[in-house]
Amino acid sequence: MYGRAAPALAVAELRFLDALALGNRLGDIATEVIGGVPYVTCAAGDWADPAVRDVVGGASFRYAVFEPAGGALVPLDVAPAERWDDDLVTIQRYPGKTNEQFTKLLLNLALAAGHGADAFSGRRLCVLDPLCGRGTTLNHAVLAGHDAVGIDSDRRDVEAYVGFFSTWLKDKRAKHQVRRTGKRVTLEVAASKAAEQAGLLQRVVVIVDDTASVIDHLGKSSVDALVTDLPYGVQHGSRSGGRLQRDPAELLADAAPAWRAALRPGSGMVVAWNTKTLLRRELVEIVEGAGFAVVDPPDGADFVHRVDQAITRDVVVARRPL
Repeated sequence: MYGRAAPALAVAELRFLDALALGNRLGDIATEVIGGVPYVTCAAGDWADPAVRDVVGGASFRYAVFEPAGGALVPLDVAPAERWDDDLVTIQRYPGKTNEQFTKLLLNLALAAGHGADAFSGRRLCVLDPLCGRGTTLNHAVLAGHDAVGIDSDRRDVEAYVGFFSTWLKDKRAKHQVRRTGKRVTLEVAASKAAEQAGLLQRVVVIVDDTASVIDHLGKSSVDALVTDLPYGVQHGSRSGGRLQRDPAELLADAAPAWRAALRPGSGMVVAWNTKTLLRRELVEIVEGAGFAVVDPPDGADFVHRVDQAITRDVVVARRPL
């Protein structure tokens, strides 16, 4: 199902990244079928510009980049966008897992909304998923070289993530330390001893608690981007008034003020949700009521797509104002 929507979502992502990170330096972003295969095409401007290479090369859908020349497609050099092997995000399989390519799309939008092209240049930022489940967003943040923080009320999901990530690090012979303090697990990781000595140490923190309590654990203005997929009714929740709350509108209304407080001023937030349980205008009203500024999508940047019979997904991009 996601594969059918992928070309249109790729175009929407690149149009958003162009507007947020490149100042609309790309042009004519579209899809074209070449040899029976759909490609995303654009007028890339100056490929020698590091910002263009970093942003286009970091797009969630990017496999390779070509330049048409003499009726042929000539490959262009693209720096690897990942710091680790990509099986970190492809190995896990469990009910309710968000598609890993779509998760990277969400991460890209949140980083670009707050930090522009600088977010794709190798700068290490801190990414929060306040409904982290088993950690797909956290893994993508690590893969891109960032620190990651996740909070979830389901201890089993958090423990499953810690178990998976620890085992994966051991299999990769990566340098890592695991510390447990109350509800919090902290993992410090580096790809090798040389990477550790060079200061390329990443931190992943996972917390078992209500998402509305995130400030109690992280403090205010402590993260650079927020990425989350609102519950579809069964996977995640927030405790409000002593009961587990799975209604997405009430959960968002409870948690959004704390999410805003956790973000540094000017940083970006991206929320995906099921439009069959919450209308877009209702979600926007909640987000703006919590003090976020919603980013209007560029023309042609429509992320609505069908996941299954009960789920049609959409995306909202917002910022914590300066």
